[in-house]
Amino acid sequence: MTDLKKPIKKAVFPVAGLGTRFLPATKVLPKEMLPLVDRPLIQRAVEEAQEAGIEEFIFVSGRGKSLITEHFEIQPELDDLLREKGKLDLLERVSHSDIPSGKVQICMQQRALGLGHAVSCARSLVGDEPFAVFLVDVMTLGEMGCMAQMIKVYNETGGNVIASSPVPRDLTYKYGILDVENEGDDVSAIRGMVEKPDPSDAPSNLHIIGRYILQPEIFDILDRREKGAGGEIQLTDAMVSLMQDQPFTSVKLKGETYDCGHHLGFIEANIAFALADPQFGRETQEILKKYINKENLNAAA
Repeated sequence: MTDLKKPIKKAVFPVAGLGTRFLPATKVLPKEMLPLVDRPLIQRAVEEAQEAGIEEFIFVSGRGKSLITEHFEIQPELDDLLREKGKLDLLERVSHSDIPSGKVQICMQQRALGLGHAVSCARSLVGDEPFAVFLVDVMTLGEMGCMAQMIKVYNETGGNVIASSPVPRDLTYKYGILDVENEGDDVSAIRGMVEKPDPSDAPSNLHIIGRYILQPEIFDILDRREKGAGGEIQLTDAMVSLMQDQPFTSVKLKGETYDCGHHLGFIEANIAFALADPQFGRETQEILKKYINKENLNAAA
């Protein structure tokens, strides 16, 4: 019988996308390397995984994405220079982007055939183990990282776990929405998922926010290469199929979520993370006050 409570030690990061929404900024720079305050989006996601106890990081990459893995290489010359100049605070911050040898693995997604296909590309590296999936476009901010919250629940429930967050009922048509047994509970069994339902048909207001813990049996389903919405291999379809045999649990995020896949969401995330940062928080407040006052003056004129 499958052990549905094996520890989660591996995480998959699908990072093969072209990031066309952010052109021309992403003409050369991968969108995952765009800075969220003082570090790239991909580093924020890796740090969230590390906080949750994850030890191995699998990047499903594409052409022109070598900067992502280069960012996590140890650079002895830089470390020596910072230490020599006494910049120990910077040395400590840079150390968070240093991942030990053998803990980063890369596989290529040669063609963009959907999120499900991207995840399936990591099968040989994940092996017969449960694993986490991070969509780097989504950033979360709270006292505890999103994946750490999920691992805490997974250690009790096992199975498959999906992070969720409430949205206004009239906006459910924009998201993948969960059908849960108890919508008001922070943790609830999942009965189904609906992609972008009309508000009148939405089974709840809990949307899927891009963090998953999945059992390895998902790969058998993904390898069927069955196409869904947009003619792509969809992860959601595979999860619905796996749900017939294994339990799925929703964990309602304690914190805020930011969609960094479009300009305004990315701008909002930078503001929120800067305000929450001990180094930048106070000065960010003063900058915002300056622009709010300008806006008020313009409105009054």
